[in-house]
Amino acid sequence: MENRPQFKEIKSYEEFSKYYWYRKELQQICRQLGIESKGMKLELNHNIEEFFKGNLICKKQRKSESPGTSTQKTDTKLLTLETSLIDCRFCFSQRFREFFSAQTGIKNFKFNADMVATAKKVKEDCDKTFTLGDMLEVAYGRKTYAKYDKSCLQWNKFVKDFCADSATARFPNKLKVAAHLWKKVRESTGKKIYKHELLEKFKEEL
Repeated sequence: MENRPQFKEIKSYEEFSKYYWYRKELQQICRQLGIESKGMKLELNHNIEEFFKGNLICKKQRKSESPGTSTQKTDTKLLTLETSLIDCRFCFSQRFREFFSAQTGIKNFKFNADMVATAKKVKEDCDKTFTLGDMLEVAYGRKTYAKYDKSCLQWNKFVKDFCADSATARFPNKLKVAAHLWKKVRESTGKKIYKHELLEKFKEEL
């Protein structure tokens, strides 16, 4: 398997996409590039993809979160379920978290993965008809606009499949062994999945 190179050695997004990157690694890369480093993995990957295209996603000037909380509260009140995502420049900030918290009654509201994928798709399509009300329906799971790429959950699937293999029963610390094999797979250009053949290939290291 080919080892994963340093980011500075990677010449294209296509090459970058061959490897698995943790969220903390993506944030570090974005900081090094001087682009927006906040958000979920899907957003960070998007920022890096745009960088390779020559488009810099600048760090957001979070005015609503600057000193003077009255401005933030006023902005939040101006949002309605009929507000277009494009018109209100929707992003995953405290302002919109408070809006959805008020709508759902959930004190510590968290954006789910499909909301992230939806926001990205709406912005790509420049769909001004898509509203905060529509996004609320996505949050409840009653509406689908774009689905989150489950590939970001590859590690969980890898561990699940590893443990399901009866041949791994001999290992007293399964998670440690799975992590070792995952590192080999993660740093390769191959598919980020568990296969029984990995046990034989790396048996001398287990």
